[in-house]
Amino acid sequence: MSNIKRLVIYRKDIGRITGRSERYGRLLIKKIKVHFDKEEHQFITFKEFSEYSGIEEYIVNKYI
Repeated sequence: MSNIKRLVIYRKDIGRITGRSERYGRLLIKKIKVHFDKEEHQFITFKEFSEYSGIEEYIVNKYI
């Protein structure tokens, strides 16, 4: 079970990937939730972030 990675992306992760601030990450997460019709309490997955941003999922996983 030690090989299991987390499934959700956080604003700090988005900042690391994009080189932007955590504040930008927070705004982007809100946009992604609207795009995928998610409620406020729901999480964003790496796959959803990849799909929205156009960055391949394997590249996103390298930064995590």
